[in-house]
Amino acid sequence: MSHHEESDDIDFFAQFSDVVPLKQNTIEFVPPTKDSIAKQARRQNIELSMQLANNHLSLECFRPLDPYDHLTFKKSGVQDGVFKNLRMGKYKIEGVVNLQNQKFEQARNVVFTRINEAYKNGSRTLLIKHGIGLHSKPVPAMLKSYVNQWLQEMPQVIAFHTAMAHHGGSGASYVLLKKNDEQKAENREFHRKR
Repeated sequence: MSHHEESDDIDFFAQFSDVVPLKQNTIEFVPPTKDSIAKQARRQNIELSMQLANNHLSLECFRPLDPYDHLTFKKSGVQDGVFKNLRMGKYKIEGVVNLQNQKFEQARNVVFTRINEAYKNGSRTLLIKHGIGLHSKPVPAMLKSYVNQWLQEMPQVIAFHTAMAHHGGSGASYVLLKKNDEQKAENREFHRKR
């Protein structure tokens, strides 16, 4: 190092001799805590209450069915082959909704919430066990009659049919849900690439 470079270094250090380092404020990182189980349960209850407040399923005016009537419904646009496969129980059942021995209002809420959840989660085929209601009061097949009406009132349901004997026969129904937005987007992408 030359004499000139040494004097530049000394001048540089002399210029900053009165500089005092800033005191560092240490900020401690506190990782976000997971909600307590109680807090999660409260949040889920609030969400469920809000969802049930929006429950538009009928409370009256149903057309009574015979306990052994077959339920069958298909929205326009559902292909005959798809409906036939549903009728024959050929689709994988992705969820079972058991309404047997439930009070009317409870069954109504279960149908509403489970179908909405299944649709949101991308499930396509459900089995609803409503029973035949041979001895139900005030009329036979009361719950079955309501289920028939409720499923037709739900925009997510595109078809349903009485189940095959090994899945419950007249006491159960297969329900086909439409694709949710995510599934529709995947389907469009798949067909675009073909």
